[in-house]
Amino acid sequence: MQKLILFGITAWLMFFSCGSKPANDTPKLQWMSLKEVELAMQKEKRPILIDLYTDWCGWCKVMDKKTYTNKKVIEYLQDKFYPVKLDAETRDRITWNGKNYVFNSAYKTNEIALYLTSGQLSYPTTVIIPTDGSGPQPIPGFLEPKDLELIVKYFGEDKYGKVAFDQYQKGFKTSW
Repeated sequence: MQKLILFGITAWLMFFSCGSKPANDTPKLQWMSLKEVELAMQKEKRPILIDLYTDWCGWCKVMDKKTYTNKKVIEYLQDKFYPVKLDAETRDRITWNGKNYVFNSAYKTNEIALYLTSGQLSYPTTVIIPTDGSGPQPIPGFLEPKDLELIVKYFGEDKYGKVAFDQYQKGFKTSW
């Protein structure tokens, strides 16, 4: 009798543990390199969103888990932006718009991070490069999806440079 009960329990465990797991259909943000963005910009102009991070930054990791895994954030960024994830402390040489950026040992960061933040290093920093050719627009600090929505829609809906941000913000209704 004990063998029969043991067999039954084993069969039940095998049946319920071996069933197929639901497919993980959560989309993932497809990050690009700056080199890929330069090529893509030749075909279609879009604003660029750069997630400027460091490996040691705790808030960068929180933003990765809470903001950049949000389905609405992913869909919007993939549709309207060229998203780039960039380690501010990379020692790799980065070429962007014909200029080379290298690691700056005095600042312990890559010079492209200094350029993108106008020397105001803070992590994470979300940097938007508008399509109008103007300079990078750094937004320092952790952004929840609802906070990021206001910013990316301002640029993604082509309001930057046409509508004052304060005016846009007054009429904005968050949906994320």
